[in-house]
Amino acid sequence: MSVLGIDIGGSGIKGAPVDLATGELAQPRQRIETPAPADVTSVVETVAEVVTRFDATDRVGITFPGVVVDGVVRTAANMDDSWLDAPAAELFAARIGMPVTVLNDADAAGVAEMTYGAGRGRRGVTLMLTFGTGIGSALFLDGALVPNTEFGHLELRGGDAEEYASDRARQLDGLDWPTWAGRVQEYLEMVEMLLRPDLMIIGGGVSKKAAEFLPFIDIRTPVVPAELRNTAGIVGAAQAATLR
Repeated sequence: MSVLGIDIGGSGIKGAPVDLATGELAQPRQRIETPAPADVTSVVETVAEVVTRFDATDRVGITFPGVVVDGVVRTAANMDDSWLDAPAAELFAARIGMPVTVLNDADAAGVAEMTYGAGRGRRGVTLMLTFGTGIGSALFLDGALVPNTEFGHLELRGGDAEEYASDRARQLDGLDWPTWAGRVQEYLEMVEMLLRPDLMIIGGGVSKKAAEFLPFIDIRTPVVPAELRNTAGIVGAAQAATLR
């Protein structure tokens, strides 16, 4: 079965149909720059444009970079404030004309990795962290998701951790990969102290550059790159659409 997944990010909105038997994209993904400002109306229209680029489907899963409870957005740190308390699932469904499931972007990526990727079959505590515009997190206990964790907003060096250790921070501060890895090391040490996970999975756009920074990470917890790389959000969104 092929289901359309849409992944809303701080820099781009990406989508593709997903073959849920394999976790692979059934067609090449389409990407449109995230509008600026990323207000409700602009983002809803951009998502609708991505949807029109594919054949008709009967359901859509959509990720959002913030806390989402029962289809309603509760936080939007890297999006426009107009999203706060917006009924995202209703808004997207009305515009697209079909049932929509909306969930946190890191949760979606984590679900995909636990089903098809680096977390497949893992027991114990697994933490998925996505490094991009911010730092997203998805926590699993024996494969079951604990939704809407926001560990990217833990305090580190007097501010949100994502302001110091996200991939956007790396780019803004002009850091090379080993220097940025030092910041990530600080962050992972803090998360390790708080959660004592059995496995950490590093996803987001940087996962395809894992060889550039993971060798500089040295903590007790095993740390591995996401296998689905930057498609995990799309895949997890499509999975979520079949569950509701």
